Amino acid sequence: MTNITSRALKVLVALLIGLVGVGVPASASADSLAIQAACGNTSGFQKVNLSALPSQATDTVRLIQQGGPFPYRQDGQVFQNREHVLPLCSASYYHEYTVKTPGSSDRGARRIITGSAGEYFYTSDHYASFRLVNIRA
Repeated sequence: MTNITSRALKVLVALLIGLVGVGVPASASADSLAIQAACGNTSGFQKVNLSALPSQATDTVRLIQQGGPFPYRQDGQVFQNREHVLPLCSASYYHEYTVKTPGSSDRGARRIITGSAGEYFYTSDHYASFRLVNIRA
């Protein structure tokens, strides 16, 4: 693609997004433009059964379902989705919970993020990527 065509395409995409209000962070530039899924759209996520995750993830899911008590004060707090990896939803839609990492002296990088519609997401790399968790398997 030529430089002019590439620039024109970026401008066109930016204009279309502005017109239709697709959920793209205000900080996204035309060069880094990635269209995010609308709230509730989990179709783009790799799916994983809870049983395939580390056993500590199952422990965390059980605590979530019981309403605690949680081992870390941050557990249950609103997850703000600053990385814009999860679908764009309202500010209080997501909540985060620590998945203990054996041998770690702090909370580690593993988390379960829950959505208000019942979604469970797992990250092992501190929010860089997520998998949609089937908690019934």
